[in-house]
Amino acid sequence: MTSRPIICDCDPGHDDAISLILAFSTKALDVLAVTTSAGNQTPDKTLNNALRILTLLEQYDVPVAGGALKPLARELIIADNVHGESGLDGPKLPDPGFAPVELNAVELMAQKIRASEVPVILNPTGPLTNIALLLASHPELHAKIDSIVLMGGAAAAGNWTPAAEFNIFVDPESADMVFKSGIPIVMCGLDVTHQAYIVQQDIERIRAIDNPVAQCVAGLLDFFMIYHQDPKWGLKGAPLHDPCTIAWLLKPELFTAQDAWVGIETKGEYTQGMTVVDRYQLSGNKPNAKVLFDVDRDGFVDLIVDCLQAYNK
Repeated sequence: MTSRPIICDCDPGHDDAISLILAFSTKALDVLAVTTSAGNQTPDKTLNNALRILTLLEQYDVPVAGGALKPLARELIIADNVHGESGLDGPKLPDPGFAPVELNAVELMAQKIRASEVPVILNPTGPLTNIALLLASHPELHAKIDSIVLMGGAAAAGNWTPAAEFNIFVDPESADMVFKSGIPIVMCGLDVTHQAYIVQQDIERIRAIDNPVAQCVAGLLDFFMIYHQDPKWGLKGAPLHDPCTIAWLLKPELFTAQDAWVGIETKGEYTQGMTVVDRYQLSGNKPNAKVLFDVDRDGFVDLIVDCLQAYNK
């Protein structure tokens, strides 16, 4: 099996943490670096959380760098109501066993992309600030980016405002730059991630896996379930948004997808951060993204279990 190089840009966050754990579980992906941005928590906490997760995984040689401290043109908004004071409330995680590199996120991404013999997958699961800055500052590297497989957006309703999903809402200017870049994009939005949910039975299945990583994931999900049990969401369980990106890379056959043009609303009074998905070719614009809409939930859970069992020693 050929290992595909990938850079994970994230804002851990419970589902970001689980996404990282999946990415490191398989030889199908070669994680070149992990970079962080503000989002689910403040930038110092998301960077610390990435270091804690990689310490749990004993991935001390993978470089980690912090990135943008706030969105390109807006004030910082965080989702601490979802992820708690630390950003990873719930299980006890180790303190970081190593330090971030001295480069910032954009410089680290550029270094790794430049040095790679094959094009690199970018995997942003938080606001797209770091990715937008990379694309703007290093146009010479665009051809060395295989694709951008991101979590963000929605073709239907939002989860932060009626029209917008959190990652896109908090920095729509960056998202606009990314979707206009011409680089192949896979968009894992709420349409698919709300179907990729975990219920209590699934958590107990994960808890039965006898290794520290699976136990950590079970603890993360215990906490993550609390927020999503609010009846206003109408959800059957806790949606694992960010892990859908890794699941797509490992088993795209679990998903249905449609090529579509996606525009980002940056100025709307009620629609800031809305991802306008042209499902019926009404805009006259050529598709700029592959948008995921459906997932085989049972297959998705089986994949998570298989990835966590890979940590058995």
